[in-house]
Amino acid sequence: MKVKEFDSYRAPRRKPWGAIVAVLLLGAGTYWFFIREKPERPPRQEREAAVSSVADPSGAETIAAGETAPVPANVSMLMDTAAQLASAQKFVEARASYLEALRHTDDPSLRRQIEGKLATVNITLLLSPRPMPEKVDYVVKRGDSLGLIASRFGTTSELIQNNNMISNPNLIKIGDRLRVFTGKFELVANKTTHDMVVLMNGEFFKRYKVGTGVFGKTPVGTFVVREKIPEPTWWPPDGREVPFGHPDNILGKRWMSVRATGDTPDVRGYGIHGTWQPESVGKASSAGCLRMINAEVEELFTYIPVGTPLRIDE
Repeated sequence: MKVKEFDSYRAPRRKPWGAIVAVLLLGAGTYWFFIREKPERPPRQEREAAVSSVADPSGAETIAAGETAPVPANVSMLMDTAAQLASAQKFVEARASYLEALRHTDDPSLRRQIEGKLATVNITLLLSPRPMPEKVDYVVKRGDSLGLIASRFGTTSELIQNNNMISNPNLIKIGDRLRVFTGKFELVANKTTHDMVVLMNGEFFKRYKVGTGVFGKTPVGTFVVREKIPEPTWWPPDGREVPFGHPDNILGKRWMSVRATGDTPDVRGYGIHGTWQPESVGKASSAGCLRMINAEVEELFTYIPVGTPLRIDE
């Protein structure tokens, strides 16, 4: 057999399918990586916000920094309704709607927001001749005075004057028809938060900031308002008499002394009073009393009667 020379050898004629497939795959990969349209990348701020609002490992949603928790739909609807009613001067209905909103949320920030609006409505109703379910009509009888009527209904003569636009309490006469408040108040103060909540018939009425005793000197327990004195004189421990309005008189414009009740140890010299130093309210600043801004203690003095219960918590 004749052997062919190596240089003259030719391979069989076959098409290069492997190379063709490789080229096609390389082209497709290049298109996929470089040429195809990519989704637009969000701005950096949006990316960071998205990261900060990702749910935490426990499954609870984390609110992005600077954001507030959304208001539940039912609470938002109640608040909007109340605002519209108040704008239309339908204050009794507005109060009911705000109270209902309070019952449907435990969020502290949202509750404070609702409380502020509700307090405005409550004071508007209380300190005016406007009707409310807690007010009744009373016809003045022989021997009546504002003090006697107030005592009979458990309210204050100052509030009766407000409710009936009486400028001179000594000029009421037999047959006069008066609008008299009959609701019952109670006070709950807290030494940690330095505030005092007023409840009316067991429901929120208003919240006031108060100054409490330095080094925890304000006593805790249950008390009642014992005495009310406008424009009080102050007798400090050294026995001096400091008249109302004197810079050294720490009692401000109003004084309401308290006495202990129940198992609370007896206390003397404690009460609720105003101050000429409003910046001292809202922190531990007093010798043990509950200290209020003058304008606010005047307001409270108007409608809180003697005998109103007070509870002071740590």
